[in-house]
Amino acid sequence: MLNVKGFTFNPFQENTWVVHDGSDAILIDPGCSNASEEKQLSTWLDDNGLKPVRLVLTHAHIDHVLGVAWVHKAYGLLPELHRADLPLLKGAPRQGQLYGIHCDPSPDPQRYIEDKEVIELGGHRLEVLFVPGHSPGHIALYHKEGSFVISGDVLFKQSIGRTDLPGGDLDTLLRSIKEMLFPLGDHVTVHCGHGPSTTIGNERRSNPFLR
Repeated sequence: MLNVKGFTFNPFQENTWVVHDGSDAILIDPGCSNASEEKQLSTWLDDNGLKPVRLVLTHAHIDHVLGVAWVHKAYGLLPELHRADLPLLKGAPRQGQLYGIHCDPSPDPQRYIEDKEVIELGGHRLEVLFVPGHSPGHIALYHKEGSFVISGDVLFKQSIGRTDLPGGDLDTLLRSIKEMLFPLGDHVTVHCGHGPSTTIGNERRSNPFLR
């Protein structure tokens, strides 16, 4: 079973996730925006003897990619994301200017992630779920054995992702949640892109946007 560790970074209070098997690690949505946050993440990895081996993006809005260039410099990793979000990744430095936040340009992706592909780590499996609506190429990562999903900005505790940003669409987002996330089962933990983790069951029963 894979382990999950979360860090909350940058002015947007974004959740960066590390999924690991005790030796190798996948970095998901590195939002670290300054040297202090970079050190927090790298020190934790070092202290736990973890080697980052892949860099995966659930989507490419600026708050989830602020640390991509640093991860590449520190660990030699190139981002992996769905092709439909490449324009967002390329446009992140310009988007940062609108918010008054510096964002180093990302290196070109190593590869593009496809719907339903499986990402393996130490013999364990993360299933890729295509869940657009918050962004055109948004994905989630589901670990059946560990009963958790990394949802990015699709589903939050008592909320859902914004759809007023370029490429967002409310109907598409709601369909992604109901057709791709809800069938995973009420017991599944949802590790969100912002805020506390929740469960599929809690959001199915009480999320005001999904009634």
